[in-house]
Amino acid sequence: MKSLFDTSAYHEIQERLEQIQPNNPKKWGEMNISQMLHHCQKPLGIALEKETIQKPNFLMRMMFKLVKPQLYNDKPWKEGLPTAPEFKIVSDKVFGTEKSKLQGLITEFHQQKDKENWQEHPVFGKFTKQQWGQMQYKHLDHHFRQFSN
Repeated sequence: MKSLFDTSAYHEIQERLEQIQPNNPKKWGEMNISQMLHHCQKPLGIALEKETIQKPNFLMRMMFKLVKPQLYNDKPWKEGLPTAPEFKIVSDKVFGTEKSKLQGLITEFHQQKDKENWQEHPVFGKFTKQQWGQMQYKHLDHHFRQFSN
């Protein structure tokens, strides 16, 4: 799986983001393109310690541990997967603003490629640096494919 810490994958994601336009057709899901751009900022914000979400109870944490490897393995995510409530975006967003913010967060995350000690994810627990990079790449790839990119 590609990692957002790899320079080539970082440039690929930024180029794909640059190609996203407000009129790109949606292939699946409920979010419009501006909401998707805002949604994609959330996992990056957690990794960069700019955002957090509530930790699940013990039983839910055990369930999440079972799906954790799917966040960073080589298998693409299926279309229409459910979204965590904290990541659901229902309000209107401004396309240009959200695209610019996402570009900045992707760059900020990539610049952390030499950081070795990462905080635990509030839901999934500990990730290695490589897993953080793979997970971020995979999430962005999933949503860029959602809008024909």
